[in-house]
Amino acid sequence: MLPGIVGSSIAQISLLLDSFIASFLVNGSIAWLYFADRLMEFPLGVFSIALATVILPGLSAHHAKASKEQFSATLDWALRVTLLLTTPAAVGMLVFAGPITATIFGRGEFSAHDVQMTSYALMTYSFGMLFMSLVKVLAPGFFARQDTRTPVRVGMIALGLNVGLNLAIVLPAAHAGFPAPHALLAVSTSLSAAVNTWLLLRGLRRAGVYSPAAGWGALMGRIVVANAVMGGALLWMGGDMDSWMAAGSAARVGRCALCIGAAAGLYFAVLYALGLRYRHVAHS
Repeated sequence: MLPGIVGSSIAQISLLLDSFIASFLVNGSIAWLYFADRLMEFPLGVFSIALATVILPGLSAHHAKASKEQFSATLDWALRVTLLLTTPAAVGMLVFAGPITATIFGRGEFSAHDVQMTSYALMTYSFGMLFMSLVKVLAPGFFARQDTRTPVRVGMIALGLNVGLNLAIVLPAAHAGFPAPHALLAVSTSLSAAVNTWLLLRGLRRAGVYSPAAGWGALMGRIVVANAVMGGALLWMGGDMDSWMAAGSAARVGRCALCIGAAAGLYFAVLYALGLRYRHVAHS
């Protein structure tokens, strides 16, 4: 169990490392990263971890039956669903970080400056959340084959990259007076998650247990266009931060829920208009 826990939790270990390094930065850095992490972990837990839990028994059964085709098909389906559901969450975190942070945390001792700094961290965590989600889905491809060493080895490489970036870029930037060095910590964690994803995917393909099925090009094109339309709409609906900070808690919650609901509806409407149907992402 220990290698499995470590191999699938490198992102969380990186986040703990971020908190430690943040203790050497300006006051508030630990809190800003923590609150941004709480927001990032929500879609990660709701979609990616749940999906990884669902596919592991199926992957194990396919491996036991030596059914490489079904093993690859299950993994391919999980990757498609992950991208379909987590990319809009990542785009939303990027372009709507300020309103989300203001709505959930912006009251009492949590000042407008705290909202701004936390939103910077959330924005830089956004693309990392996508890769962390993919890691959660790719790692079971190794665990189902009783290979717990590869995810740990790959994770250690990603963790080493994170440490190297923090030492080479984040701390010098903080010493030079960069106004938001905590956001650079989030960038390094996100980059290490991207490397982790690439190495795991490469390992599965080299082992011959995963081959992308047909239709990836069309799916990615639809996802990109839908996210671009949704992101532009969210950016327009978000407006300026002064209006969010001036509004009361109830008004913020209502406006935020309306914006996110409208954006989600627009995202799936664009996908449908571009020809995406349930059968394109259904698991046979």
